[in-house]
Amino acid sequence: MLHNPARFKPSPIEHDSDNEEELEFYDFNEPEPGSPPGTLIIDEDASIPNIFLIDYSAEEALGIQLATPEECFPHLDSQSVSWVDVQGLGSEDVLQRLGKVFNLHALVLEDIVNIPQRPKVESFEDQELIILHMVTSREDGRGFYDEQVSLILGKNYVLTVQEEPENDVFEPIRQRIHRNRGVIRSQRADYLAYSLIDAIVDGFFPVLEDYGERLEDLQDEVVAKPTRQTLDKIHKIKRELLLLRRAIWPQRDAINSLIREESPLIDREVRVFLRDCYDHTVQVIDMVETYRELAANLMDIYLSSLSNSTNEIMRFLTVISTLFIPLTFIAGVYGMNFETSLAGNMPELKMEYGYVYCWLGMLAISGGLLFFFWRKGWLSGPK
Repeated sequence: MLHNPARFKPSPIEHDSDNEEELEFYDFNEPEPGSPPGTLIIDEDASIPNIFLIDYSAEEALGIQLATPEECFPHLDSQSVSWVDVQGLGSEDVLQRLGKVFNLHALVLEDIVNIPQRPKVESFEDQELIILHMVTSREDGRGFYDEQVSLILGKNYVLTVQEEPENDVFEPIRQRIHRNRGVIRSQRADYLAYSLIDAIVDGFFPVLEDYGERLEDLQDEVVAKPTRQTLDKIHKIKRELLLLRRAIWPQRDAINSLIREESPLIDREVRVFLRDCYDHTVQVIDMVETYRELAANLMDIYLSSLSNSTNEIMRFLTVISTLFIPLTFIAGVYGMNFETSLAGNMPELKMEYGYVYCWLGMLAISGGLLFFFWRKGWLSGPK
């Protein structure tokens, strides 16, 4: 396979519902107040950039890994379409040189490097900047990775910059180019940009399918036997869904701006495909909102189940207490120890088999109360 970069550490933004630690939001890489525009903040843990080039036309496709950003020059002015994929943000020198090669504005380079940015679209004289969030499922299917992807659309090229080399939804696009599937090799760079955007949006669906299954399991757990761990799971899944919502909502507006605003870099036919991409974004938003509502309902069900469990315990304790009330009364009466030789005192203390009769009486009272509770349906709870 042509694209096979080395494996690096996971993305710094991991959301794992089974992790005992609290989920963390993005650590914003913002310059110090008063810093000059275009200041780049490089995370110490960021991966060293790897640059991959796919240059293709209707007749052929070439895929190579570039050693320096300057190697892109011969391909940017060619008649073919060039896709330059930069994976990693760990070198300011490489990124600055990349900005010079593609003639990127200092603020554009700042938006690309200083993550995370709100998904948006900005138009320049001969370029379109598209910033989106890409989510991918974790290997164990519990949680997701979230990273920023920046796309620069030019006349005959697309530059993509990813945070990490590991979590990628673009492999089907690479395979379509190399194997000449569909019409992508006969289209311009704007169609390639659409394909990448569509892959990013469609990447939300597998993640949401995992959350749908987890919500079903949680619903069974909440109804059957809710525990403190169940409450923690509900809180975490609600927070993860909130992060998904924050990622997908602005992307809908960004894609909508690509459709509405005229740009010489995007053909009218490609705008039709972008409408379909917009529809997928709306579907993702609907699913996220539905799952958030289900998670909120699970919290209500958990509290209701907890209340029902408490009521069951209180009913059991009430029955036991009620049974012992008359028994305690009888034991209290005969525990007063009055002298039986005096008039008006307790002759039963000298009665033959009095102790037996007392126990039989108490058992009869208890049995009568249990029968009464059973006939009223208080022992089995409401039906």
